[in-house]
Amino acid sequence: MGVAAGPIRVVVAKPGLDGHDRGAKVIARALRDAGMEVIYTGLHQTPEQIVGTAIQEDADAIGLSILSGAHNTLFAAVIDLLAERDAADILVFGGGIIPEADIQPLKDKGVAEIFTPGATTASIVDWVRANVRQPAGA
Repeated sequence: MGVAAGPIRVVVAKPGLDGHDRGAKVIARALRDAGMEVIYTGLHQTPEQIVGTAIQEDADAIGLSILSGAHNTLFAAVIDLLAERDAADILVFGGGIIPEADIQPLKDKGVAEIFTPGATTASIVDWVRANVRQPAGA
């Protein structure tokens, strides 16, 4: 990840059939209020739609929010599609109801960070600022 001009651009997405988006909207607003450009995709997005939006919007990161229990399948599909579309430099992070036992396997697959219930918006904003667009060699 190099240094790019302008604010950090984050796609916030709700993959799969999960119909609860309050948390995603809270995170999207917190990132926006911190000066980032946020593209919220809405509910019921496929991994293909999410990756397509991230590439089209020249996003620096994708934040996935999931409560349905399909995180292993859907997060992996987003990571795989980014690699297939030569966009693996787009950082993926996520949050929601994700069991502790699933966090390390998701990170091993390429998800940069997982935020579970109780994570503060400030901690998420700070993490995005610290981990997106790191200067080369940092």
